[in-house]
Amino acid sequence: MAQYQYNRPAAYLPDPAQGPFAVPMYALSLPSHWEEPLLRLHRGGMTKEQAQRRRRVPTAAFHQMLRATAPDIVAIDSTARFGSESAWLYCQEAYPTAVTNLYLAAWLKSLQRDSEDPESTALLMGCFRDLDTAALGWQPGTIDLLEQRLSPAGTAVPAPHVYRLLPDVLAERIARQAPYEHHGQQLSFRQVAGRTGARGQGSGGVELMSNLIEYLPARRASGGDGKPAYYAAVLRITVRTVPFSPVPRVHVAAGVRRFVTGKVYMPYGKGVSAYLLPEGSLVHDGPQPQRFAVAMLDWKNGTTDWRQGGPEGMLTRISALDALPSPGRLVKEADHWIHGRDGIRIAVGHQTAMGRHPIGTGLMPSERRRLIEWAEQAIAPEFVPVPRLKRSAYTRPPRKQLKKLPSVPKHKEKKDPAELAAILEERELNAAHNARILRARLGEALEGEEFNVVVLHQSDVIRDQLVTAAESGLGLAAHRRAQGPDAWVWETEELTVRLHARPLGTLGTPLGGDSVPRRGQEHDKVIEERRIGVARAMAALREAVPGVRLAFVELDGRDAFRHAKRRADPKHAIRLGCADAGLVTQFIRPPDQGADTEDAFADAGLRAAAAWSDGLRQTGVRLVPRHRLGDELIPANLSQVAFHLVERRLDGPTGKQQFTPIAVLIRPGAKCVLGKSASMHEWVPYPELLKSLTGRVESKRNSVEQSALTAAFVKKTLAQLRSAPTLVLVHAQDVRKRWPWLRNDSLEQDRLFLDGGPVQRIGLYGKQLRIVRVADGSRDETAQCWAEGEELHLELEGKQSGGIAMGLWRPLVPGDSDRVFYSTIGKSGTQPNLTNDDAKLTPHTNPSGKNAYRPTANAWNPDLLELTAACLQPGDDAAAWAAFVHQQRFSEDYRAGREGLALPLILHLARLADDYALPHEADDALDPTAPAPDASLGRAVPDQLAFDFDDEDDGERN
Repeated sequence: MAQYQYNRPAAYLPDPAQGPFAVPMYALSLPSHWEEPLLRLHRGGMTKEQAQRRRRVPTAAFHQMLRATAPDIVAIDSTARFGSESAWLYCQEAYPTAVTNLYLAAWLKSLQRDSEDPESTALLMGCFRDLDTAALGWQPGTIDLLEQRLSPAGTAVPAPHVYRLLPDVLAERIARQAPYEHHGQQLSFRQVAGRTGARGQGSGGVELMSNLIEYLPARRASGGDGKPAYYAAVLRITVRTVPFSPVPRVHVAAGVRRFVTGKVYMPYGKGVSAYLLPEGSLVHDGPQPQRFAVAMLDWKNGTTDWRQGGPEGMLTRISALDALPSPGRLVKEADHWIHGRDGIRIAVGHQTAMGRHPIGTGLMPSERRRLIEWAEQAIAPEFVPVPRLKRSAYTRPPRKQLKKLPSVPKHKEKKDPAELAAILEERELNAAHNARILRARLGEALEGEEFNVVVLHQSDVIRDQLVTAAESGLGLAAHRRAQGPDAWVWETEELTVRLHARPLGTLGTPLGGDSVPRRGQEHDKVIEERRIGVARAMAALREAVPGVRLAFVELDGRDAFRHAKRRADPKHAIRLGCADAGLVTQFIRPPDQGADTEDAFADAGLRAAAAWSDGLRQTGVRLVPRHRLGDELIPANLSQVAFHLVERRLDGPTGKQQFTPIAVLIRPGAKCVLGKSASMHEWVPYPELLKSLTGRVESKRNSVEQSALTAAFVKKTLAQLRSAPTLVLVHAQDVRKRWPWLRNDSLEQDRLFLDGGPVQRIGLYGKQLRIVRVADGSRDETAQCWAEGEELHLELEGKQSGGIAMGLWRPLVPGDSDRVFYSTIGKSGTQPNLTNDDAKLTPHTNPSGKNAYRPTANAWNPDLLELTAACLQPGDDAAAWAAFVHQQRFSEDYRAGREGLALPLILHLARLADDYALPHEADDALDPTAPAPDASLGRAVPDQLAFDFDDEDDGERN
């Protein structure tokens, strides 16, 4: 089969032939003598301990006000900079002095702790006198947009202002060019007021958004209200670096943004973005905005308001609220202002938590290519595309352990009977082969014990589908020894499987009953009661049926517990209770009540098969991809270790914090996947690690303490593995915030740094240790990509056709390191009907002449996974190690194993541990194995939840 030899990333390099790239801009700087009065005002009325924690002047609210009312002003940092050499705000044109002073006055008043307190008011007036805001002015200057230095390892480190100003200038050029046009439809773009990122390489870029696209879905008997749906194309421009490369990149990414029609369902404690385009300035005497402004809507305590609104809010102080509609009315009819009303156009952004949207997510490769290649015209000649990525010499996939099941023809009646019989026979033989291997792996993980699972179901459909999934996945149909209604038993040469089915009952009802529990103690209490009820029910089950280790729970998904109702979601309490009783858990949604019966049944079967496979993996079953690279390149007895930070914030499902560094280990000869946390001294089976993460409420640590804990854990773990060949895999976006060596500007080849220690040669940590850092495309850290269709089909020349190419790729940028590679996976099997030519933004006809306009489809493109061989041993082949990591993405026991996982297998398993991070305190006396609770906890275990085990033995003897 022909395959693409090149992959095209949407990344651009400064062309050295063009020389420096400097532009004129106006800057506003804060004098150094402002810092002390502002801090004094901000700390007024605080205790000494509180004041010590407030080391910086807060500016987040001020920046949000600018984003909503002055989108043409660019803020560089999330915190104010003081000093004449450090600019804080930039603008293409000098902003009116009166408006600037109005903004600064509103900011100073926001720092006042109590406007009714005379002492606080005196501090404010004194601050005004000390600062003399009227003396501030916008100063013209020339800004070097390519200013940078090099790290000790030769990695480009752009100046802080480059991350915000370079994308801003390039985005303005894109917005000024002629509209994007395809098949007779045009899209014009405007810049969007940008968020303010942290200083350095994590800073955010700039967005452009097109005019709104209206789609009117056809009214159908099966559903849909026939109302129009709105969305827009989005372009993101970011500056990024690559490890060990002296040249920064500009990434251009394309996507869609969807908007709310009708009522806005506000998520509690989180803002919803409203995109504004007023006909005039929202502030008196302010200039007409040229960009989309972004104001935030907040919902708290039953009311909706503009962020920074209210009687003391900055929007009130600058009179911006006078031009904005009532938040209460806007959230009831969001599309009322979408075409413009009362001098302003407003579109409220849709969030996934709000539920389903008629428009699908993402863009397919061909349309993405067309839009990005249109945009790149505006950034030339100063920036040129990076050379295409070339396929690595190590192209072979991992060695297959499971046999492929041949496809059954869709129209079997049209197939020759003999051919059909041959296909079905081969399919049956291959399925039996695969089942034997999976049973053997499961038997190894269980160390000879029986595999006992319980299904807590709400419907017979899900129960029966899980039974079918068990028989299909492990080839058990011919080995059935007992059959329902409450117990199924299968005995094979490799292991015995027992499945026990029980109604979930009111263990699955919403927490709090008819009323959603309030945050805080009330929420904690209902979680505790349900947790204890589940733990005691499962402990009783384990007493009657020893050895139960996995629970499948049929429970409504997130859509049933959206918005404030999420505190009523019993999922996390059920997982806590099962973990208390020694069980890991896998959840599955009930059949879709709104779907056609046949479709719902088929969907339930697919989800049951996926849930069964996911549940098996939580027991530590291992089907590790076997590489084809040979022992001379990769040691035969190689161990793989992944480090991961398990974290929960206060806005998590239990309202508590958690920070737990963990490691996951795949060790040759071990019967299952192993793991450990920072509090463990030895490796434990993977399910034990998962269960240990539940219920842990840890004292709050600051970033310094968390970094020290992470460093000590990594150092101790590496010391334990010193005697064996070991590959360490770390996900950059996950771990580097507490292991700063993993940042691009801190990485050094073959030299390791742990917090508080020196940079040391990797050999000091072990002569057999290697480290590969993995970075994905989150926050556009790696570029979007496509394969150019004309490479395989010459007739597509000039048609901007894009393809999806699976493989390992090496960059061809002159002067870059040979330690960086890129990995892509194949087309997602969850979207079999999508084609690379499907379009969402404009009408389109594919090469076959068929309509390819599909706004409602969810598009998908492979992430460009960056693999950096950071630390190797002398004589190692970096490409071979990158190929090994790439092959670890293809674990055959996953449904996506053929197309590939988002991360290598061991990192994937480490990330799944987050599901068990459920910090929650319960009294030590509340032992799940203790006698029944007193009356105060009686409602946690009502009579109808008591499982009847009297017929258990009879059921197994049938």
